[in-house]
Amino acid sequence: MSLSRPLPAPALTRSGTASFSAVARTGAALLGLAALASTLWNGLDDRGTALAFGLLVTLGELTRWSGAEERESAPLGAAAALSYALLGEQAGRPSEHGALQVVAVVSAATLLGSVPHVARGHAPTTDHLTRRVLTVAFAAVCFQPLYNQGRLLEWGGPAYAVLLVALLVLTALCDAVLTAAMAHSRARWPFGPLLRDELRATLGIGSAVCATGAVMSLAVAVVGLWALPVFSLPLLLTQLSFRRYAAVRVTYRQTIASLARATEIAGYTPVGHARRVAALSRAVGRELGLTAPDLVVLEYAALMHDIGQLSLVDPVPAGATAALSSDEQRRIALLGGAVVRQTGVDAEVAVVVERQADPYREQPMTARIVRTVNAYEEMAREAGPGGPLAALERLRLATAHDYQPEVVESLARVLSQNRADG
Repeated sequence: MSLSRPLPAPALTRSGTASFSAVARTGAALLGLAALASTLWNGLDDRGTALAFGLLVTLGELTRWSGAEERESAPLGAAAALSYALLGEQAGRPSEHGALQVVAVVSAATLLGSVPHVARGHAPTTDHLTRRVLTVAFAAVCFQPLYNQGRLLEWGGPAYAVLLVALLVLTALCDAVLTAAMAHSRARWPFGPLLRDELRATLGIGSAVCATGAVMSLAVAVVGLWALPVFSLPLLLTQLSFRRYAAVRVTYRQTIASLARATEIAGYTPVGHARRVAALSRAVGRELGLTAPDLVVLEYAALMHDIGQLSLVDPVPAGATAALSSDEQRRIALLGGAVVRQTGVDAEVAVVVERQADPYREQPMTARIVRTVNAYEEMAREAGPGGPLAALERLRLATAHDYQPEVVESLARVLSQNRADG
């Protein structure tokens, strides 16, 4: 087998796929600017309504949590934006604003609410802003022209509510596709698993956002703007609960990372080894299309994969367990699994740690990834300057029994991409 650089072709693919993300961002920026220019030129229709929804979107952005892993970090702002896009009446009086005004108000309010986050160095990502503009524009373009032409006035009572719900569901689906496509464009992760995770996330906080947006729009149509604080309060409380949940998850991960560092502090493994294996394992898992829950288990198991070495009387030189016999590797893995179970970490993590030394055909995918990445990290460290290529070659030669070929090639693609990005 050749030691040449593995799979350089994806670098060409990246230039093609990355264009989608650039086009989406450029389109959102141009659309926002055009909407703002049109609104400034023609003036605001229903200024009180526009101001009320703009303030609510701003409040939602102000209360968003930065650095969260949740898909929607500003659910109140998203619900208010969708509600304004689907607003046809205000206290029984037909509204007069159009789709461009909706985009202008939401864009301005989102940017205004982002100012404090920018000042603290926690600015929202461009993907977040792009999604907000494009999804609101989609909903407004679907609804406002039909309403302003009077076609929706014929849909009275339940039929009108069903139409709002249908438009919100369609908007949520489009948002999921857009988010998955942008992530695929940016990181080259498989589109199918990304879309699957987005759709699953939509059933969580996304369903609350859509439901609140629909109810808020219907309530304002009947009782006026007084409905906004009433119906936004439950979502605000939900947002605070999600924020606490996200903080608990961060603390939980930090605790696991601290436990993983015990082997480094005791001198059993090199400094940063567990962190590097975890980061690379997560990237390989993403590239192979693992689900979000499996990625969490994979990351935790990779962080704690060497914890069984704490039970050894004599440390393994440099913590390099890949060079040990199969029986010794399995003994250390079983000891590690027992330690993980005693810490109270998810039992699935313990299973991955226990089975990382088994033949790959008997392992779950997560254990195959941890074993392969750990071996690569150890081999690359031992081989010196030419370590990465030499380590990949050794892994490929051992795919008959020890390492799954698909995992090894996925690792090669991830490393190739990292070099291209670096």
